[in-house]
This record gives sequence, C-alpha cells and structure tokens, in this order.
Amino acid sequence: MTGRVQGVFYRVTCVERARALGLAGWVRNRADGGVEAAFEGARRHVEAMLAWCAEGPRHAHVASVQVVEEAPLGEREFRVRG
Repeated sequence: MTGRVQGVFYRVTCVERARALGLAGWVRNRADGGVEAAFEGARRHVEAMLAWCAEGPRHAHVASVQVVEEAPLGEREFRVRG
C-alpha cells in the first residue's frame, strides 16, 4: 500500500481486521513509506481484507494497493512483522 499509510495506525488496525476475519500472515512498514502485508485464509476473507486495505484506517490516504498472489507459507496467526 502506498500513500499516507504510516503514522496513521494502519498496521495496528490491519492486525485487528485480519484477526477478526480469521486470517493469518503479517503486516510491516517499508523503508519507502509504504506498508506491505501478506494474508492467508479463505479467499472471501482475503478479498474482504484487500478491500479494507484500499481504504485503510480513518486518517490514512491509500494511493494504491498492489496485489501479488503467492503460495501460502502456513502462517498460524496474524502479526506485525519487523
């Protein structure tokens, strides 16, 4: 995700939403000011999460979301990754 996505509780809110949907994976800040995340779970829940990512939390301004499908890694929980 790019835009105003750091310093607006994007990661914390992302964790809350992903856990509520029963997703596993991670979210982290990138050095270029963006946010990166990986979601594993039911397709409909991942799609719901991606829709949320395009909006973000209240103070975010998401300019773009790039989606890359990859094979699941078998994550067991959703967390902030360093």
